[in-house]
Amino acid sequence: MENTEITKYTFSGHDSFQCRQLWLKKGYDYVQEGKNFNDEDAVVQLGVGKNMVSSIRFWLKAFNIINNKDIPTEFGKRLFDDETGYDPFLEDEASLWLLHYQLVKNGYASIYSIIFNEFRKEKLFFNKETFVNYVKRIGESNTDLNFNENTVAKDFIVFANLYKNDPENKDVEDSFSGILSEIELLKTTGKGKEEQFYIENTERDNLPVAVVLFTILDNSNYGNSISLNSLEFDLNSPGSIFALNRSGLLNKISEIGSELKDITFTDQAGIKELQFKNKSDAYKILDTYYGK
Repeated sequence: MENTEITKYTFSGHDSFQCRQLWLKKGYDYVQEGKNFNDEDAVVQLGVGKNMVSSIRFWLKAFNIINNKDIPTEFGKRLFDDETGYDPFLEDEASLWLLHYQLVKNGYASIYSIIFNEFRKEKLFFNKETFVNYVKRIGESNTDLNFNENTVAKDFIVFANLYKNDPENKDVEDSFSGILSEIELLKTTGKGKEEQFYIENTERDNLPVAVVLFTILDNSNYGNSISLNSLEFDLNSPGSIFALNRSGLLNKISEIGSELKDITFTDQAGIKELQFKNKSDAYKILDTYYGK
C-alpha cells in the first residue's frame, strides 16, 4: 500500500548549486575533524564561497552523509572514512548508485523521492513546467502544504544538473558536472525550449546486484517474503528508485538467488516472490562487494 499520510515536503536549501564531484568527501572530512559549518573560517577551510558552504552542508544531509546535528551517519562513515571507507573518492560506480538511493530514500530533499517514486511513472516525458504543475496539484489537494513555484522550479533545475549527462559537453571542468551524471539515469530529447527529460525503465546492466540487494535489505517495509510487484512498484523499491524494467529486475533477482544460498526466488501459482531464509545485515553485502 502506498503511504497516504501527509508527507512533509521540503524544497530548496542548495542555494541553486548541484552537488559537485568532491564536495561530499570534503564536507565529510570537515565534519569528521570536529569543525562547524558556522565557523568564520569555513569558507577558507572548505575552499568555496559562502553560499557554497551551506550548499555542501545541505547535500551532506540530503545524501545521508551527516544527520541533522551535523554528525556523520553510519552510511557516511562506511563510504568516506579514510581508513575503513568503501570508496572515499567515489571511484566505483556502485558508490554513485548508493548515493542516488540515499538521496531518494532519505527524503531530505523531497524532489528526488517525488520524481523517482511518483512523477516519472505518470509522465514519461517532462520538463520544469510539467513538474511544477504536478507539485502544484499536490498542494491543491492538500491545503496544509505551501509551495512556492519559484522554489520548486529552482529545485528542478538543480535536479536536472545533478543527473544530466551531456556527452557533447566534454569541455566543462569535471568538478562542475553533477555528481550523479555518470549513472545515466536522466536522458534528454529535443533542444532549447523543446528540451524534454525522461527516465526510462531499462535493464540497467551497469547497476551492481550488490547495490540492489543492499536496498532491499535496507528497506524496513520488506519482510522475509517480498512479491515481485512490491520490488517493482513500491515506494523506494529497486524498481522505483533505479528505474528497472521487469526483465532487468528479474535478472538482478536471479543473480542474487544464484550467488546467495539463503535467498530464493519462487514462482508458485503465478505468485512470484523473493524469499529470505536468513536476512543478513545490509552492510555485510557491501562489505563483501567492496572487499572489506
